Amino acid sequence: MTMELSLKGKNALICGSSQGIGLASAIEIAELGADCTLLARNEESLKKAISQLNKQGKHEYLVVDFAKSEQVSETVKGFLQRKTVHILINNSGGPAGGPILEASPESFIKAFNQHLICNQLLAQSVIPGMRSVGYGRIINIISTSVKTPIPNLGVSNTTRWAVAAWAKTLAGEVAPYGITVNDVLPGSTLTGRLKFLFETISKQRNTTYEAIADEWMSEIPMKRFGEAGEIAALVAFLASPAASYITGTAIPVDGGKTPCL
Repeated sequence: MTMELSLKGKNALICGSSQGIGLASAIEIAELGADCTLLARNEESLKKAISQLNKQGKHEYLVVDFAKSEQVSETVKGFLQRKTVHILINNSGGPAGGPILEASPESFIKAFNQHLICNQLLAQSVIPGMRSVGYGRIINIISTSVKTPIPNLGVSNTTRWAVAAWAKTLAGEVAPYGITVNDVLPGSTLTGRLKFLFETISKQRNTTYEAIADEWMSEIPMKRFGEAGEIAALVAFLASPAASYITGTAIPVDGGKTPCL
């Protein structure tokens, strides 16, 4: 049996895809033949992102702000009137760092709306179409904090775990219809988010950016940070027909850092 990776004839909706892991995932999914629709809030960044995708596909973008969950839902519902989505990539920037004891209730509400609520609304929108064609892939790009909390990321840890529990529950409900739901858990990956975290932590601890980066790298068995494309490779595989019997999983891509099984 030959492993089937082609996504020709499939439509992918990719959130947070103007940069970083979201954009890298769009590039890989487009290379497998899918038509990609990118979602982010900055139109100029989206235009630049579209130009990096495989020119053979019919790619487009939607301008949305994931801090406004209802706006995201309404925009996507309009889009679904003319296209069926076979692949949904849920991906959004993480909350600001800091100890959980210092986090305000508002910061939790904002994070839950941006991640869990947006994911729920998007899934409710696309699943009927997936069910009708017997093919669906929902992939949530979360964090290794799903496996073990990351110090100084109190709000993020809490929100990410909630998303993972949501995804596991959803996976069981939609599995009979040929729809899979999986989580990709990036470790320390060279994106703007990682650089922002290093800058924030270095200021809090009154030390240098380089010292924090060296500290984090020393804890990774591979002794380097990941590249966005390395995360995207797993995303693209999980989106493919070859991954048809994989669902309800949470897979770290972290150079071996996560200590638990």
